[in-house]
Amino acid sequence: MQKARLVLEEGSIFEGEIFGKVAETSGEIVFNTSMTGYQEILTDPSYKGEIVCMTYPLIGNYGINFDDFESIKAHVNGFIVKEFSNNPENWRLEKELELYLKENNITGITGIDTRALTKILRRQGTMRGIITTEALSEEKLIAKARAVPGLSGRDLVAQVTTNEVKKYGEGKEQRVVLVDSGAKDNIKNSLLKRGAEVIVVPASFTAEEILAFNPDGVMFSNGPGDPEDAAYIAETIKALLGKTVIFGICLGHQLLAMACGAETYKLKFGHRGANHPVKDLENGRVYISSQNHGFAVKKDSLEGLDIEITHLNVNDNTIEGIKHKKYPAFSVQYHPEGSPGPEDSHYLFDQFIAMLKK
Repeated sequence: MQKARLVLEEGSIFEGEIFGKVAETSGEIVFNTSMTGYQEILTDPSYKGEIVCMTYPLIGNYGINFDDFESIKAHVNGFIVKEFSNNPENWRLEKELELYLKENNITGITGIDTRALTKILRRQGTMRGIITTEALSEEKLIAKARAVPGLSGRDLVAQVTTNEVKKYGEGKEQRVVLVDSGAKDNIKNSLLKRGAEVIVVPASFTAEEILAFNPDGVMFSNGPGDPEDAAYIAETIKALLGKTVIFGICLGHQLLAMACGAETYKLKFGHRGANHPVKDLENGRVYISSQNHGFAVKKDSLEGLDIEITHLNVNDNTIEGIKHKKYPAFSVQYHPEGSPGPEDSHYLFDQFIAMLKK
């Protein structure tokens, strides 16, 4: 395997071996603490612009199957692992991880100390970086890492949203318009399982275009980047408030808050993993959730707004859920569709469907 280096903008350099596509790649380096689900992570559009470091040490040991994709292609800018398995075993196995990365033009690096990398990111925050095989001086490589564009200041949603209207489960009793800002497939599937018709539309659709479908409710999906760069979607939500039921997930949660006058900010190292505890303030229960976000809603910006906080993160007390005090609109920062898991928060889809039936 060819030698490669992972270079961070603050000057750290890790040496390893390249796997997947042999090419230089760049992005914002983040870490995910999930023990499984790397296939869903690779194909989650919310990771657009990011190089993902898996903290679990062995990745690829069950390979890739054709059933668990969250979108039609991989979206990560790069993939970092301690060790990858080139001899996977699983009854659902269709192909090896490295072959999938090559076919999808994803560059990975293996053989580095992911524990040390994660500690740097936790201490200093997520940062820009590159994976490269170039034999340049350390000074030149660090300069290249510092020249990588950040997540803010560019509309990443426009790069992952659908280009056309797609309809599923036509003729069902409840009709939901899913505004695709980078939606994971299991959001659509979770609605279909509950007997809803789902119409997927581009993120650029206006309130008028959405209402033309005569929906019972509208869902605003997850997606990549800084919510401030997708403020046009917040304007759409603002125009829809009071006219239909609204449910937001992840980026959709942040955009609902912005539509109501709240502000967002970037977290130091984000929440990415499948074991984040979230407290439901209405019943006092704590749910284990799947999360993937680098931005959050500012708690003090909610003062005086028609928004009630419904969920909080047990680890850092950040906002994990809100609802509107006057209109049928609510959202959560985490992923209730939880693919590959956990499944603690599936009830939120039931709650949404119940609101549509009312």
